[in-house]
Amino acid sequence: MRTVTLPLLAVLGLCGVNTARAADLDYDYLRGAEYDPAPAPVIDWSGVYVGGHGGYSSAALGSKGALQPLIYRDSHDTTGEANFNASTLLNPPSKRVGDVSFGAFAGYNVQIDEFVFGVEGDYTYFGRMGVSSDALSLIKTTSGTLETVNLSGSTATRVNDYGTLRARVGYALGNFLPYVTGGVAIGRARVADATSYQNYGFDLNAYNATLAGTSTYITRFGYASFNPNAPYNGTPFTHLQTQSKTKVVAGVAAGAGIEYAITPNILLRAEYQYVLFNGFDGHKVNLNTVRAGAAVKF
Repeated sequence: MRTVTLPLLAVLGLCGVNTARAADLDYDYLRGAEYDPAPAPVIDWSGVYVGGHGGYSSAALGSKGALQPLIYRDSHDTTGEANFNASTLLNPPSKRVGDVSFGAFAGYNVQIDEFVFGVEGDYTYFGRMGVSSDALSLIKTTSGTLETVNLSGSTATRVNDYGTLRARVGYALGNFLPYVTGGVAIGRARVADATSYQNYGFDLNAYNATLAGTSTYITRFGYASFNPNAPYNGTPFTHLQTQSKTKVVAGVAAGAGIEYAITPNILLRAEYQYVLFNGFDGHKVNLNTVRAGAAVKF
């Protein structure tokens, strides 16, 4: 009996010791090593950046008054100007054209706390043209003379490309930078205008007298050929004027957008830009552009 009891007591003692030790063990090691998460990168918007952009531009092309000088070249010494104010009558409507535009931009930012101040220049190629036309015919009788004025004209405006130089102010929200911008714009445009002018008339009283059987000379003006028996079917002189020129024009630019920093050096942006050019030779142009871009910051 004593032989059996001693080994049994030894086994029980070992089990008790192991159980006590197990109760004192710290199982935190099962959760893995403790570590602090990496801090989120802090975006510093300061520095030089260069990028490209592409989007859609809509141009409003106006030409009020563009044809007046051309008509006046032919009308200033005629009764068409004196009796009808012919040079002021043509008014082609505004034309809107739109297409893809693209280009490049570069700038420099300085960040002070959350505010970001910068200057940016960009170049945009557009290359679209709008054509508009107008025509009219007026007839009136003055002191027995039946007088007619026929006018027609067309005007074309092409915006080739333009650049802007703008200031920017933004407010940093982590990786996002909403901003507003404004400055000056310089563009290249080509204009082409053409007009046709006719001013002619005849003595209506004399013509009516010939219809009554009286042989009377019918005075007239402005005809290349005249049929006394059917003066309404006469052929008037036609005066034509044209002009075409390329212009460098100045204006203003404004807009707003938001940038997102994928990394501290890779930037994406979405932007709206408005450009208004000063009038040139009776032509007016403004552009509305929505575009996206990407840039590398150094």
